Amino acid sequence: MIDQPTIQRIIETAQILDVVQDFMTLKRRGANYIGCCPFHNEKTPSFSVSPAKNIFKCFGCGVSGSPVSFVMKHENMTYPEALKYLAKKYGIQVVEKELSNEEKAQHEDSESMKIVNTFAQKFFSKTLTETEEGRMVALSYFQHRGFRPDTIEKFQLGYSPANRQALTNEAIKAGYNIKYLEKTGLTIVKEDGYKFDRFAGRVMFPIHSIAGNVVAFGGRIMTSDKKLAKYVNSPESEVYHKSNVIYGIYQAKNAIVKRDKCYLVEGYCDVISMSQSGVENTVASSGTSLTPGQISVIKRFTNNLTVIYDGDWAGIKASLRGIDLILEQDINVKVVLLPEPEDPDSFAQSHTPTELQQYIDEHEEDFIRFKTRILLKDSQNDPLKRSEVVGSIVVSISKINNAVTRSFYIKECSKLLDVKEDALYAETGRLIKKQHEDLIKAKFRQSADIVNPADPNAAPPIEGQPIMPNNAETQQVPTFVQNVYAEVEEREIINYLINFGNYEYETITDVATGEQNIVTVSTYIIGELMNEDLELKNLVFQKIFEDYKSHLMNGNTIDASYFLNNEDEKIRNLAADLTIQKDQLSNIWTKRGNTCETPEMTYKKDIPKTILTYKLKIINMAEKQAIDQLKDRTMPADKQMEVLGQIKQLNEIRKTIAANLDRIIIV
Repeated sequence: MIDQPTIQRIIETAQILDVVQDFMTLKRRGANYIGCCPFHNEKTPSFSVSPAKNIFKCFGCGVSGSPVSFVMKHENMTYPEALKYLAKKYGIQVVEKELSNEEKAQHEDSESMKIVNTFAQKFFSKTLTETEEGRMVALSYFQHRGFRPDTIEKFQLGYSPANRQALTNEAIKAGYNIKYLEKTGLTIVKEDGYKFDRFAGRVMFPIHSIAGNVVAFGGRIMTSDKKLAKYVNSPESEVYHKSNVIYGIYQAKNAIVKRDKCYLVEGYCDVISMSQSGVENTVASSGTSLTPGQISVIKRFTNNLTVIYDGDWAGIKASLRGIDLILEQDINVKVVLLPEPEDPDSFAQSHTPTELQQYIDEHEEDFIRFKTRILLKDSQNDPLKRSEVVGSIVVSISKINNAVTRSFYIKECSKLLDVKEDALYAETGRLIKKQHEDLIKAKFRQSADIVNPADPNAAPPIEGQPIMPNNAETQQVPTFVQNVYAEVEEREIINYLINFGNYEYETITDVATGEQNIVTVSTYIIGELMNEDLELKNLVFQKIFEDYKSHLMNGNTIDASYFLNNEDEKIRNLAADLTIQKDQLSNIWTKRGNTCETPEMTYKKDIPKTILTYKLKIINMAEKQAIDQLKDRTMPADKQMEVLGQIKQLNEIRKTIAANLDRIIIV
């Protein structure tokens, strides 16, 4: 486990803008930077980075946090893994202390799988160049394809020996656990215990994450055995989700950002040959259907994508649906069709870098025109087929978010398809309306799935969701108050703790000594709630409150950065939200009488008001519950009298709190 001084140094050194720009393109907007969120599909940028606050926030999906939390979420890393990643980035030496057994078990799987994959990559690369079999079978193959030594090294190409247990035996000999060899898919274990290499006798193409970690492999067979698949890929695992991984992105990302364009091809060799010929901003879907997750990876670096097709018409038609997915993410799509029988690999090998780039530039075609031309080719004079073509083109146009761009394409397609513009507008509008309705229905279904925590038959609450309180005894709030939860007010209390905890609330003079003692906001809030035995019921709020209280009791001070870099993701996200909220409110001046005031100027008035409002909310909800109890006609008379007494007591407390609130408001 990393020791606390090292953690603190990493947190203080890591800069959010520097970290985020390693993975995506941002544009400056005022004091902040914006871009399309890497964690959900969106057409309008809502992902904001604040260098001054050293935090990020997506106003679309709500995710937010510090440099550490960004790396954790983006790279699917644990908290310690993200800290080590940032330490390496900034050249900070990591000092570790012994992990507990529980901590070791928690981090072992993903960390071990990455280590095993790295071992395998080095084994395959070494076998390629340092064994006779590797040089004769695999290196000669790569050389035949025209791959230079620097290209082979750049993409970390390798070879898995024909001996079906070569890698497995070597890994076990080196001390690696068979469990992780099997989990990564490098080794297959039969029911009888027989173990063998998945990729035996294949040339190897490592698949990297954006950060450069080897997460999987693709292997091509070297024999003509038709019973064996030409290509075999690693299975899905904790570190490899193929729908979110795109081949070559690690090697291509800098070139994509520099040129603000990405070229999409189909296979590993297409990427490698294109890159070797100078078109380094090339990636591949690795022979699978393009997924929204893969498109999102590309969109992190550019909004301009050109798809390069070979002359396989059947393959082109099959891939057209993937282009619609690209349009949905508001990416500018163009298409390049290579002359038959060329593919990107062969075309790059048979042309100079200048000829290759020139051909691409001269033959780029807008996707909608390309699709129209391709589909019309087969429809000829068949009215039904032409109708199907029109429907397919309109579906693509409806995916485009920009209304002006849609209008332009409708005009173009009206000419190409010989269909009136009005008819195309009407059909496009119908499809867009249906898409919106489907989206609303989906969100409604999500909302319906949320468990009502007030329902006694509901499932147990998930950590971080509101839970109903136990019968907590209080002084001002009576002991019979149960099942009340004031989430908004609890959030406000935590907001003041995180953002204003170390601010001065008041100064108290010791009558005996005359010494003046400063009372901080955190001291005041924690004291108020402890005096009343009030307990926050949201588990995340409760954790923050108890953590703050523990530090305060030990004479320590903490601030927002402590929670922004907390190990608990829910705490990090909440702290980021509240910090950004404070920053936004501080820049919006509100009019009170003749004075313009910010939260920093009014917190001394607002905090006691918030605490009283919190108490009042609890009392009001408790009174409503008591009144509802009286509706039970089977309730015994003595119980009715007890409840009536409770209602009277609650009324008196409410009047007192309301009076105090009025006085604060008037001040």
